[in-house]
Amino acid sequence: MRIVVKVGTSTLAHATGMLNIRRVEKLCGVLSDLKNAGHQVVLVSSGAIGMGVGKLSLSGRPSDIPTKQAAAAVGQCELMYTYDKLFTEHNHTVAQILITGADLQNDERRQNFHNTLYRLLELGVLPVINENDSVATEEIVIGDNDTLGAIVATHVGADLLVLLSDIDGLYTADPHTDPAARLLTVVEDITSEIEAMTGGAGSKLGTGGMQTKIHAARIATEAGIDMVIANGQDPSVLYDIVEGKAVGTRFVAKEA
Repeated sequence: MRIVVKVGTSTLAHATGMLNIRRVEKLCGVLSDLKNAGHQVVLVSSGAIGMGVGKLSLSGRPSDIPTKQAAAAVGQCELMYTYDKLFTEHNHTVAQILITGADLQNDERRQNFHNTLYRLLELGVLPVINENDSVATEEIVIGDNDTLGAIVATHVGADLLVLLSDIDGLYTADPHTDPAARLLTVVEDITSEIEAMTGGAGSKLGTGGMQTKIHAARIATEAGIDMVIANGQDPSVLYDIVEGKAVGTRFVAKEA
């Protein structure tokens, strides 16, 4: 199975912006175990700006572009150092790919990205992909890694896309304000009613929200890829998701 796993800032970091060490260690262990079982894994990782905020001891996510870029540049180093160290402990090699919207819009650069990604998988490497937030100003303003995860999944012909976040899945209403809200376990079709269930932005350190996840689901399912939204608080849920068990919300792929 070829699996793309996207992890949000809220999964990787504490509310302070500092790394959630225990959770990231577990995530890397689970992903390594999935690779040991014969699966190919691609990790789309948020967290550069959030970790930069913590590393620079800022009071919160910056609002101006230069400080966001600076935080991303600092945080990306910390992020990849952590991934390299933890995956190496499980005898797996990682590679970093930073891309922008322009890389995906340009035919030649998009093909180069595609070729690099496939070759890394052939070599048994676990690619770690993020937006190049330190240079692509428009990506910081409007970009999100949920959509990037879906784009990556289509590029590698993934069997499954998993979005790990701080929510259990798609609810019929906001579960924080509506006690009657219920979790949808399966979505066969992304209708206007489904889209109406989405709220606004996500955590204070991240850029995503349910709207970006539904957008990602549309991209993935139309490409024939199942997508699951699940809570990343316990990364071991990935075992159940890969086995097809009912975890979070599964968006069913469209048949060709």
